[in-house]
Amino acid sequence: MTQPTENNFYRSLGDEEIGQLVYQGCSSPDWNLVKVSADFSPDFIEHVKFTGHIRLNSFRQSVSLVGGITFHTGIYNAWLHNCEVGRDALIHNVRSYIANYKIGEGVIIHNVTTLAVDGETTFGNGVVVDAINEGGGRSVPMYDYLSTHVAYMLALYRHRPDVVTTLKNMIGDYVEKMKSNTGTIGSHSRILNCNTILNVKTGPVTTIDGAKKLKNGSINSTREAPVIIGEGVIMDDFIVCSGSRITDSTLLSKCFVGQGCILDKHYSAVNSLFFANFQGFHGEACSVFAGPYTVTHHKSTLLIAGLYSFLNAGSGSNQSNHLYKLGPIHQGIMERGAKTTSDSYLLWPSRIGAFTLVMGRHYKHCDTADFPFSYLIECNDESVLVPGINLKSIGTIRDTQKWPKRDNRTDSNLLDLINFNLLSPYTIQKMLNGRNKLLTLRKSAGDEASEYVLDKMKIEKRALERGIILYEMAIWKFIGNSLITRLHGKQYESEDEIREALKPDTSIGKGYWVDLSGLICPFEALDILLKSLESGDMNTLEEVNAALFALHNNYYNYEWTWAADILGEFYGKNINEFTAKDVISVVGKWKESVLEIDRLLYEDAKKEFSLAKMTGFGIDGQNGARELDFALVRGEFEKNETVKAIQVHMKTKDDLGNELIQCMKNVTHLHLTVSG
Repeated sequence: MTQPTENNFYRSLGDEEIGQLVYQGCSSPDWNLVKVSADFSPDFIEHVKFTGHIRLNSFRQSVSLVGGITFHTGIYNAWLHNCEVGRDALIHNVRSYIANYKIGEGVIIHNVTTLAVDGETTFGNGVVVDAINEGGGRSVPMYDYLSTHVAYMLALYRHRPDVVTTLKNMIGDYVEKMKSNTGTIGSHSRILNCNTILNVKTGPVTTIDGAKKLKNGSINSTREAPVIIGEGVIMDDFIVCSGSRITDSTLLSKCFVGQGCILDKHYSAVNSLFFANFQGFHGEACSVFAGPYTVTHHKSTLLIAGLYSFLNAGSGSNQSNHLYKLGPIHQGIMERGAKTTSDSYLLWPSRIGAFTLVMGRHYKHCDTADFPFSYLIECNDESVLVPGINLKSIGTIRDTQKWPKRDNRTDSNLLDLINFNLLSPYTIQKMLNGRNKLLTLRKSAGDEASEYVLDKMKIEKRALERGIILYEMAIWKFIGNSLITRLHGKQYESEDEIREALKPDTSIGKGYWVDLSGLICPFEALDILLKSLESGDMNTLEEVNAALFALHNNYYNYEWTWAADILGEFYGKNINEFTAKDVISVVGKWKESVLEIDRLLYEDAKKEFSLAKMTGFGIDGQNGARELDFALVRGEFEKNETVKAIQVHMKTKDDLGNELIQCMKNVTHLHLTVSG
């Protein structure tokens, strides 16, 4: 600890104060190095050894510990070396020592072994995490405010080396600023019953209770979003962001834990990045990039060398990257919303499309990126693709409803920007690609084929036909939603007014879209940011974050530019030439698609209340006991919240479509009246 600058706030101890401290069992090789606040009293300092430069404030309050025990603040049974202790802190029973720390106001440190900073440290900042690829080719340096989007660019845009270099240099500048030989324990934090805490800094209102070993890390707790570190936890080379909870013997090494995450029940991870609202229980992670809302709750579940977001991993799910001879280079990508069933297996490299369910074991390097909302099923050692089937799954809808409700982040400064939209240019473009591939496959194989083969995956004829229909309905649903959003709420008196309203507000948005691990945007817009990094026009991490926020904030403007372009292509007429009759036609197709998808969802939900699903209910009853028991436990079908939401959605969309159709008919009538 460097010698603090003298100011009027601290004074030297008086002879009587030194005498009282010695009488109370305290010692120091040089009492001149101990400075105290103007209102300091030695009454509540007992059996304390002071070495190095010490700064003490007053202790006038009492605090409550677990079990209703009241303890007066002060310092008891401890050795402090180069420390500053804030007002009304409590330090009690330090078995070894506390060295080189600034301890904030109202902090409680009770029953710990060692709390120290040993030499110059960056508290986990700058530690390189070998995410996605164990060989290190996609390494990401951590820093306190790392977002999933910056990490995505660092890990996956290696084909643009100047982008990666610039971002690393920016992070390097931040790391240099963080170097210190003094640690900070934020105000009103509690460190209880811990063993070794070495080179760790904490934000305010942190709770560390029962941790075994914490080494080289930052716990970025805030008053709005406190962090909890619980019993048996061992972490080294780490950063934990606000609002997260890590408890029950979790083991982390070289890991970044984003905002609102929960790691619990012996979870184990190495070289991994976990972003907003990740949940990890029981299982294991190695070289994982876990984007927002990735969830793994089960024992024997291994996530390895992959990119995930909105993932739900079933029990016993695992992947393998061991089909190599020159080191672990293989990796996998599971796009947003993917799921794995129990005991599923994927051989990397593979890429699984958005909102796709993986069932069984797959050994053929599957690529289903252009087939979102599908099933990938193992049958007789073959990988069978069922395109688009998840579009009519009530489970998919339930997932999209639950994610926003499960946001644990309470910090006003959110690091990860999350777009929850189920249908977006990102997923619809993939459906357009998938539909075209299915049509081409059908044409090339002929109508007599009973099954088709696409990239080592089999597709049954019935599944192919249904996939084409489902994708077309989803495309019309999205296009119609965008059109109605654009036109709704206004009155139009001419075709020209309609065409004017349909003009995009920006030219940016056409073409390829990307999911930047939660942030959905047109690559054209992202490319502007990337080129600014490459050219040196962007110089700070704050500028990068501001540009990312602008991308996120402009989503709907970009979306309409893309939708308008695709609408012209899919409908067969440029929106600059649209008439009221064209709007009516598109809205009609939209209504048919929306209502049919909702009907399919309704029927799928009804299956959850079938007699087969009642097996095991009403165990010892007769004469309707099973049905009654099921209704009392699971509820009635028509009263289910998801079912009611579908019914409301159907009526709302039907009314909305009819309203816009009537508005367009009025324009047509006015046009005919003027022409007449």
